Amino acid sequence: MTKKKERLFDRTLLRLVQEARPIRWWLALSVLLCGVIIACAVAGPELLGGLVDRLYAWDGQPGLGKSLEPGLLVLLGIYVAQGLVTYGNQYLLNNVVSRFFTWRLRIRISDKLQRVPISYLDKTPAGEIIDRLSEDVGTMGMTIHGIIEILFTGFLQIAIITLFMFLSDWRLALAVVAFMPLSLLLSARLATKSEKYWNDMFNIGGDLYAMAEENVTNFSAMKAFNLEAHINERMAQINQKHNDVRQKGDFLGSIVQPVITFTNALCYIVIALLGGWLVLQKLLPVGTVVTVILFARQFSTPLERIAGGLSQLQQAKAAARRVFDLLDLDEEAPLSGSVPRPVTGEIRFEDVNFRYVKENPLIQNLSIHVKPGQNVAIVGPTGAGKTTIVNLLMRFYDVDSGRITIDGQDVSVCSRDDTRSLFGMVLQDTWLFEGSVAENVAYGKPDATREQIQAACRHAYCDRFIRTLPQGYDTKISEDSTNISSGQKQLLTIARALLADRRLLILDEATSNVDTRTEILIQKAMDRLMKDRTCFIIAHRLSTIVDADLILVLRDGRIVEQGTHKALLAQKGFYYELYQSQYAI
Repeated sequence: MTKKKERLFDRTLLRLVQEARPIRWWLALSVLLCGVIIACAVAGPELLGGLVDRLYAWDGQPGLGKSLEPGLLVLLGIYVAQGLVTYGNQYLLNNVVSRFFTWRLRIRISDKLQRVPISYLDKTPAGEIIDRLSEDVGTMGMTIHGIIEILFTGFLQIAIITLFMFLSDWRLALAVVAFMPLSLLLSARLATKSEKYWNDMFNIGGDLYAMAEENVTNFSAMKAFNLEAHINERMAQINQKHNDVRQKGDFLGSIVQPVITFTNALCYIVIALLGGWLVLQKLLPVGTVVTVILFARQFSTPLERIAGGLSQLQQAKAAARRVFDLLDLDEEAPLSGSVPRPVTGEIRFEDVNFRYVKENPLIQNLSIHVKPGQNVAIVGPTGAGKTTIVNLLMRFYDVDSGRITIDGQDVSVCSRDDTRSLFGMVLQDTWLFEGSVAENVAYGKPDATREQIQAACRHAYCDRFIRTLPQGYDTKISEDSTNISSGQKQLLTIARALLADRRLLILDEATSNVDTRTEILIQKAMDRLMKDRTCFIIAHRLSTIVDADLILVLRDGRIVEQGTHKALLAQKGFYYELYQSQYAI
């Protein structure tokens, strides 16, 4: 680990403080309350020391109780006030500062995720992102407490108490202060050494979240292949790694406070012995000794807070580094251009080249001309580049060279939102969210009326089954969509695309794994959806694209054949081989 990383206070913590600027006035109020707490902490020992001197000097005359009563009442008031203000400060930090800080940070991360390249989300497990959004941000929020306690309640209290101890007696004060460098040095060294383990813990925590998310998402497959024991073993291994590094970090963090307690105990012994000797030598009143002992007790409390806070800061640095790495990701360049309206639907690929990985070219010198209203089928073996063409059309990825135009407009200079607003999509992997049937259908057009939603569902042949559901269009679809069938989900996504009424369509063959009657309904709904629209159809079963206006046959990122179904079969080329492999007897 480099020296830069070993420093206790570095740029990560400085940025963490800067992130708290929107709540600076609440923090200022917390600092003010800390000042009141410190004032009470100083006033109590001073007052109690005076009362002890008066008691020590009592000569047996009556009236001692009355003379002590006012001071005792004031002392009681001081400690009651200190307790109430301490409670109020903690309430402020817990319910105002931390919550508002973490809420704002999570909103920023969510907003950031909308602007990062799709490639980042493709490469990063969802569980790891959730871990940063939840655990890491929560740890950062708790650190605001540590910063306040260390910078103000801690160091400021130490400075003020040190001043008053020297005003009381410089000899006893020196005895107390002599132990402070040792305590701080040991605390800082132990806390710094724990940072490595906190870094490892948060990184492994991301893996843990990712695996948990994967297990829940693929629960059916895990059960089908009887992989419970294997999954449990993998989870146990990751858990064990997480537990090991956490134990090491906790150990280094937990021994800080015992070290402080030990040095404080030595300090009390020295003060008691030195103070007793000075009293016996008539060099110091006993009340002053009591005052300094109480100050020493007050002195040890912030040291213990600092010790705990230093360990907490190391956790925060590890968490903050992961969060800031996410917030600092490069964003997609903002573009303001747009495709002229109305859109006719003419699309051209002109010498397009693209690769996901620099060393592995995928799409090479691809040129396509799609006329308005044409239905274009894209076929080819797995890995040929069919889905990549859709990704390029939707601007999920940008081309490496060449260009894509819509109605003659180069989409690379257009807003991604504007480009995507032209497309409707119906994919083989249907996606519905937890909400009502009507809300799911209106996902692409949130301001749609109930009449428009019902009309779209009638055209998609799903109105009938919707009305048989318990609450009709208001029936809640479960999070995993298990209360409706696969075919019904597909019909709902077609209704969603019909309602959105986009000029361009991308269709991933959606009739697999459904019964024959539902397949016919889906095909009829898709035929209606494609009418008078420019459509790109990713075809898996070649029987579904025999009527396409143009079939593009891809192989290794290149178009090796193109034409109609009959023309391609007549050529007896690669398309013929694909067709025969599916339907030859």
